[in-house]
Amino acid sequence: MATRVFAVSDIHVDYDVNFQWVRRLSRADYRDDILILAGDVTHKLAELASCLNEFATRFLKVLFVPGNHDVWVLGEAPERTSLQKFADVMAVVERNGASMQPHRHGDVLIAPLLSWYDYSFGEPSADLRDMWMDFHACRWPAGFGPSDAARYFMDRNQHISTHGASRIITFSHFMPRIDLIPAHVSSRHRLLDPVLGSVRIDRQLRQLGSSMHVYGHSHINRRISIDGVTYINNAFGYPGEERITTRQLLRIDEL
Repeated sequence: MATRVFAVSDIHVDYDVNFQWVRRLSRADYRDDILILAGDVTHKLAELASCLNEFATRFLKVLFVPGNHDVWVLGEAPERTSLQKFADVMAVVERNGASMQPHRHGDVLIAPLLSWYDYSFGEPSADLRDMWMDFHACRWPAGFGPSDAARYFMDRNQHISTHGASRIITFSHFMPRIDLIPAHVSSRHRLLDPVLGSVRIDRQLRQLGSSMHVYGHSHINRRISIDGVTYINNAFGYPGEERITTRQLLRIDEL
């Protein structure tokens, strides 16, 4: 039987209606399949553990990469940083049947790319700095900012080996290129461009030889091929975003 590869991101199980969707997924239909979970599950470690466990009991393999929400330190001790939260997230992932490591299935490599935004899509305005929740909910070490976070996370992708792989699928939470935003998106929403991703993600995935890349974060579902790479976003989204998100698993490949 062929192994199918499904993708979803931005499920935000802080909302009970979203978590109920996870719990209602079939326990029989995906036993031979792989799930790519491209970040933004929850900033609450207990709920992250529960959600990953729910997926792990349904899928052959669950591959995860954290998003910005997952490293928020809202309500936590003031000395806690988002880097410490990231370490806790990694531990929770491994304890609950998921993985943040590259996965081989035959000659296909599926590789998570850790990432953050680095303002390579533009400089944030004063309005964005005021309204974007990461500037209030993330806490970095002294002298450490988003561009340092981007370097910290993306430098961790250097260890990925593609030896022996004939096909490579990569995934990240953040966007690898700004032209993945459709032309119909209003200028009012383009205020968010600086915090959407980094050109370095695209550079990394192309250096690896990826032919398909799953991303999240934008909550704008899309599938488009650019210069030999197929980019896919299948965000579940917040309640009320049904117009721009499909709120279902998306089969992206069959191995």
